[in-house]
Amino acid sequence: MPAKSTSKTVVLVASGDLRLSANQTCWPAQQAMETALAAALKKEGWKIERAHPVDETKKHGFIDSQKMGMEVFRHIDPKSPLIVAEAVWQYSHHVLAGLTTHQGPILTVANWSGQWPGLVGMLNLNGSLTKAGVKYSTLWSEDFKDDFFKTKLQQWLKTGKITHEMKHVRPLEKVKLPTKLAKLGAELATDLKTNKAIMGIFDEGCMGMFNAIIPDHALHACGVFKERLSQSALYHETMQASDNEAFSIHSWVVKRGMKFNLGEDHATTLTRDQVRLQCKMYAAALRIADDFGCEAIGIQYQQGLKDLLPASDLVEGMLNNVDRPPVKSRDGKRLLFDLDNMVHFNEVDECAGLDGIITKRVHRALQQPVESTLHDVRWGEMYGKDYVWVLLISGAAPPAHFIEGWKGAEGFRQPAMYFPSGGSTLRGISKPGEIVWSRIYVQNEALHMDIGRAGVVELPREETERRWNATTPQWPIMHAVTYGVSRDQLMAKHQANHIQVAYANDAAGADECMLTKAAFARELGITVNVCGTRDKKGTPW
Repeated sequence: MPAKSTSKTVVLVASGDLRLSANQTCWPAQQAMETALAAALKKEGWKIERAHPVDETKKHGFIDSQKMGMEVFRHIDPKSPLIVAEAVWQYSHHVLAGLTTHQGPILTVANWSGQWPGLVGMLNLNGSLTKAGVKYSTLWSEDFKDDFFKTKLQQWLKTGKITHEMKHVRPLEKVKLPTKLAKLGAELATDLKTNKAIMGIFDEGCMGMFNAIIPDHALHACGVFKERLSQSALYHETMQASDNEAFSIHSWVVKRGMKFNLGEDHATTLTRDQVRLQCKMYAAALRIADDFGCEAIGIQYQQGLKDLLPASDLVEGMLNNVDRPPVKSRDGKRLLFDLDNMVHFNEVDECAGLDGIITKRVHRALQQPVESTLHDVRWGEMYGKDYVWVLLISGAAPPAHFIEGWKGAEGFRQPAMYFPSGGSTLRGISKPGEIVWSRIYVQNEALHMDIGRAGVVELPREETERRWNATTPQWPIMHAVTYGVSRDQLMAKHQANHIQVAYANDAAGADECMLTKAAFARELGITVNVCGTRDKKGTPW
């Protein structure tokens, strides 16, 4: 039977990674966060009671499986106040089962750090809880001593819930859409619902991201249907690609200007063989997409293939780019998806996949760049007068987003603690310009979209390097300023670890893309919120 919680005691759980190496490496950061959090609660007259001990054999204190999570929650008083504390990336399904039946107030908390990262893990859990219909509050802090954190923590301890300011959010119905753009959005939506599209899913449910799975009925209403594919098929097709084809693809990328940081040790460095295998996977992915008529595909990225093949990041970034290495059909008679990109949604995030399909159709109709990608909402800091977000992803960003394009692209080995088989990332610094950001998410079994405008800024190289080194320096980076949406507003409202971004040629073009995309989504039956302002000056919509 669960033990009854004592007065002024908060139960704490910590969801972790599935991989032992990651949990061990990241555990010191989690310990430091929990110590600071306990000190903050102590000042309010409360104490923390950890629901699961540190495992001396595993050398960490994370819940590292769904099985363990269920066992832990069996011994928690279901009515106790509970904190899920995150300083790391975590697999939400480790704790989701227990949280769905917990009756007491739930608070998700992350440290404001880009290191492992807890912010990304917490946002993933938040989106998963929203999709599951679980009531929760959320909070974040750099040192757990600031007034914002203390005030909100006091509110939760007294009332069991936290209210965040949301004045940056407006329903689309309250935004005046130009007739021309509303009509175009409706026409594009009608075309998608009538003619339909296929989304290729290479194994669903990557990395515990419950929030990244769209229920079939909601997706079908948009005219999009899943082709459920197996990563084993991708592995097999990869093995069928020839060495000559891998050499040709690799050579094409190098001739475009990409630089690979190669070494000889497979266990610790990026090797030529790893890159060549990625080139074979790239060809394989296009052939399977062609076989099944996919408009977009999602590869699981880490789990499953990580023990068999190098990481898929280089593959994903190439697929997302219009200017990419040519691949022919198996019989050599057809060029696959010629002069076009193949929308790839990293980590099989189906919400990003649907967004990518919508984005490409809108931008193509408006003669704007069609490349898009998701990024992690990784972290951020003030720079000058602006709050500049660090948007970072493992390598799926297209070179079209980078300063100097392919010439600004570099390949680094994925961190060994995640990827024993290595593989190159596709790293670059996103070019300054105007973007549309968005996120599709699931709430009450229906699809919703938050959408807004932002600008990408170019920071001094030393500042970029500092931010890279505070996060993951092997990955592509975007320095983004969200118009009319503060740090805390984005954190309070955003329903995912991921954010979708796409460039336009100028500010006016980005405005048109955003409004058309919003109209498109609305016609698909998606509830749309316009977030923030038209520009940095605060011009309203």
